[in-house]
Amino acid sequence: MAEYIMTGCDPHDKDNLLLSAEDARNPEQRSYPNTQAGRGKMIAELKRRQQESGAKKILFAYEASSLGFGLYEELTEAGIVCFVLAPTKLLRSPKRRLDKPDERDARDILGALRAHVLAGNELPDVWVPDPETRADRALVRMRLNLAEKLTVTKNQVQALLKLHGLKKPASVRNNWTEKFHQWLAELATSPQSPLVPRERLALASLIRQVRSAEEEIQELDRNVAEVATQPRYAEPARTLCGELGVGLLTAMVFLTERGDLSRFQNRRQIGAYLGLVPAKWESGQQDDRKGHLTHQGPARVRKVLNQAVWSRRAHPQQTREFFEDLEQRAPKRKKIHVVGHMRRLREIGDRFSVPWKCRFLSAHLDRLLHSRTMAPVVAGGPGVETPGYRRGVPSGRGGSPSAKRNAGSTSRRDRVIIAQWIHPWVDVRRRHHAKS
Repeated sequence: MAEYIMTGCDPHDKDNLLLSAEDARNPEQRSYPNTQAGRGKMIAELKRRQQESGAKKILFAYEASSLGFGLYEELTEAGIVCFVLAPTKLLRSPKRRLDKPDERDARDILGALRAHVLAGNELPDVWVPDPETRADRALVRMRLNLAEKLTVTKNQVQALLKLHGLKKPASVRNNWTEKFHQWLAELATSPQSPLVPRERLALASLIRQVRSAEEEIQELDRNVAEVATQPRYAEPARTLCGELGVGLLTAMVFLTERGDLSRFQNRRQIGAYLGLVPAKWESGQQDDRKGHLTHQGPARVRKVLNQAVWSRRAHPQQTREFFEDLEQRAPKRKKIHVVGHMRRLREIGDRFSVPWKCRFLSAHLDRLLHSRTMAPVVAGGPGVETPGYRRGVPSGRGGSPSAKRNAGSTSRRDRVIIAQWIHPWVDVRRRHHAKS
């Protein structure tokens, strides 16, 4: 009597190649059309084998691809335990990467599933978002992709102007304003333009593309704002938008891409998922060799966090002075400071998107800082921070004990910097319990 029926699948647009086996027995290879009827026949065949063998469960695994999670939902609805594996985390040798037939791919997937079930090895499966999250991701990603296309089109316009040495007149101060568009239109339509007729046609096409992309971006911004009013996003989005340098699009990119935080056990795992941790090259006695960032996970989140940090650095006078002070102390660690603040912004979003953590902070942070001489912050309303803190830049994780004892006697600038950063909730809880 078999315990499990394990199946490794290599899906394609037209067919699905399966290798199925009962526990550790030899697998059987079968192929089914990747259609509604073909997948139904595949599920019926797996159910029949389960009844004949008396297996308790059917385990099914396949690699994540552009085909999406439709197969996962059909199998789950049919009562089959399904795993979607990350292709980048399946171990393959350099030789194996050059020899990639469908049967071997299905065998590798079946081997990974067997190693997980029979030997307890870690299975490199991915988190499958719900259909609503996938729909929200599609909208936000389209907004980001359209902005990138707009940048490419604008660069093509600038390249065409530079090719002929054309510069905007003195009356046009900034690029891509209404006056700048009018000047471009004159170049594209006027017979006295230094551009030849075919180049004028090309410039007119680029201008239309820019206009169309800008209008579409405005429409998508309205759609993203409507999604942000949903109950699942409303409170976290307001909290993130209350931070300097964070807008609605940045908040929605973070909230839709990071998914369900309950699948992470601590903040380090979240940082590793976003690729904001250094690579490790350690062996033997060399136990502290760190490299560059791993750049794993969604690059969109790293991009918007980086933009938010540079916005925080450039605009407010106080935060600019803080960053400049850090750079003067360690000029060669400028990028390290930026990454550190990216992780800080990420921690803010993680804390305030979990309801019980938000309630804990609201109840206890004001009590912790009540005796300080810094001005209090009133909570409530959109974009308003948790009591006892203002939005701004970090002064370190918790600060030294002497700094806490002398908080009332330090300079006003130091007190404001201490008050302007939201410390990690675990450190706050530790200080609270120690004080009580």
